[in-house]
Order: sequence, then C-alpha cells, then structure tokens
Amino acid sequence: MYRDEYLVAVDKPSGLLVHRSPVDRHETRFALQLVRDQIGQHVYPVHRLDKPTSGVLLFALSSAVAGQLSAQFAAHRVDKTYLAVVRGWCPQEGIVEHPLTDKPDRLADRDRRAPRAAQDAVTAFQRLATVEIPLAVERYPQTRYSLVQLRPVQGRRHQLRRHLKHLGYPIIGDAKYGKGVHNRFFQQQYDCHRLLLLCRQMRLVHPVSGEPLVLQANPDAAWIRVMDAFAWPLGA
Repeated sequence: MYRDEYLVAVDKPSGLLVHRSPVDRHETRFALQLVRDQIGQHVYPVHRLDKPTSGVLLFALSSAVAGQLSAQFAAHRVDKTYLAVVRGWCPQEGIVEHPLTDKPDRLADRDRRAPRAAQDAVTAFQRLATVEIPLAVERYPQTRYSLVQLRPVQGRRHQLRRHLKHLGYPIIGDAKYGKGVHNRFFQQQYDCHRLLLLCRQMRLVHPVSGEPLVLQANPDAAWIRVMDAFAWPLGA
C-alpha cells in the first residue's frame, strides 16, 4: 500500500504470520519473507499484528530507520485505529484501562515459567453502528452486534481482543477469547471464517522526512459480506 526508499507498508491478510514463530511451527508463509521477496530487499519489522488480524503492517528498509520507527511506537506516538465486530451493543464510547498479564505461551515462551507482572493497557473505543437480527443465536429470540472503532495506546499481546472480552463484548471470530456459538454462526450465515479485527489506519511521522504519513487498509471479502448483510457503511 506504500513504499519509498525507507519504508514499505502492506495490507496483511488474516491468517498470515508476520514472522516465523514456534507457536505455528508448520507454517511456511510469513509476511516478512513475502514482502522481502516481493520487493527484493531485506525488511525490518517494527510492530506486530496477530496472525488472525488483518490490516496495516509496516516494515523499515534499514536497521537505522527501524530503530527510529520502534522509538515512535514505544513512545505511543503512532496512532493506530482498528475496526472490530463484537457481540452485543457495546456502550457508545469509553476507555478501557485494564492492566494485562503476559502469561507465558507453552511453545513460544518455553524458557519462561512465570507470568510477567501486569502491564498498563489502555484502549479507547467508539461504537460506529449496530444491528439487531431476528435470529436466536443464544437464548434470546434476537441477536445484536456492534461495529466498533478501537484505538490502543499500548500494544500488549492480544490487547484489543482481551479488552473487548473484559468489557463483555467479545470480537466475532476470536477462537481464544470469543464465543464459539457466534463464531460458528458467522461461518455458516455469512461465510466468514476469520477474526473480525482490522488495523484500518495508522498515522505516524515519517522518520526521515518528518512529514505526516497516513496508511489505510481496506476490508476484505469476508468483512464486506458482513457489512453488506448488516447494511453498515464500508467507509466506517
């Protein structure tokens, strides 16, 4: 979606790892290698997107630029906007201030036995649209969903997914923190087999020119099917 002599940004699809990970030892395709092969030069990751999350993924083209970009992320000077579809009608807007404990993963953190201390994690959210459909997915005769805009201050592991679960409005398609009955409903009703979490936009300062840089990713076909079914605007 963007390239100059210092940076390259891509629209990562859902289901693609950013780089090799012991969590998915059998995966053979990674965004880092795909981008490297596509542009013919080494790339340096400066932030993460979960495997099931799609959207803006930024790489540096040198270690020096990678250091500058990493400093912007660490100082919370990069404005990231996500879209998510969640179960229920969440509040109109608010801020989640819920510290998160980084528990060791059985495979990825084999050398670490104990959880790290809880870290500050803040997410601002705004409800953009709602829908109520006349179908019983759980015990009620109707079922409600919301389209939510999310702005995380930090980038803790699974921060948005965990914060939405903490609020009581889990993201659709989340196999780890969501509800299987709703995930299966979206698979069967809308042919949507992905986590409905999209890194829609990223705003930052170009590390070399100092100019504002805005990167924007678009919803994929599964997103569009859901948005069309609910009559939600794609421009959200």
